[in-house]
Amino acid sequence: MSETTHSQAEDAPAAPQEKSLDTLLAEAQARIEEQRDAHLRAVAEAENIRKRAQADVAAAHKFGVERFAESLMPVMDSLEAALAAAADSPTALRDVLASALRDGLELTLKQLRASFQKANLVEVLPAAGERFDPHKHQAMAAVEAPNAEPNSIVTVMLKGYRLHDRVLRPALVTVAKALENRDGNPISDSNLNTN
Repeated sequence: MSETTHSQAEDAPAAPQEKSLDTLLAEAQARIEEQRDAHLRAVAEAENIRKRAQADVAAAHKFGVERFAESLMPVMDSLEAALAAAADSPTALRDVLASALRDGLELTLKQLRASFQKANLVEVLPAAGERFDPHKHQAMAAVEAPNAEPNSIVTVMLKGYRLHDRVLRPALVTVAKALENRDGNPISDSNLNTN
């Protein structure tokens, strides 16, 4: 009986040690799994940060000249207005100014247009009758235009510009509005069907 008791005594302490080793092994495997998950999350986050940084750098390259381009637009407007005024001036004055001033203005305007083209700065100049697009145009007035569709452009007051796909300045336009009822007041009772 002492052998059986001794054998049971040896088995009894061994069982808690095995559970202890199994528990330790399970805890270690759980920690390894947690660390692997944390590592994978960190790698994914680093990749997302890298992609965002690349997108930011690309946008900075693409739109880095935005402020510069915005400052050049009034110069273009003034040059074009000066050329238009020179063309509309009386003949006597035009002869005196014509050759030197006009040639200088045209050369300057040509160089400025080349700079705009090189910087991907494109005119937004809608044609009369084109549909109004609030993403590219800014309506300055709505006018009655019998030969125009409602919400179509009647005239361009000032052309706009865009840099790549970003509108820097919308084209300032007048837009056709729906013609009012010429037969009478649309609110009056006389226009109602009383049947």
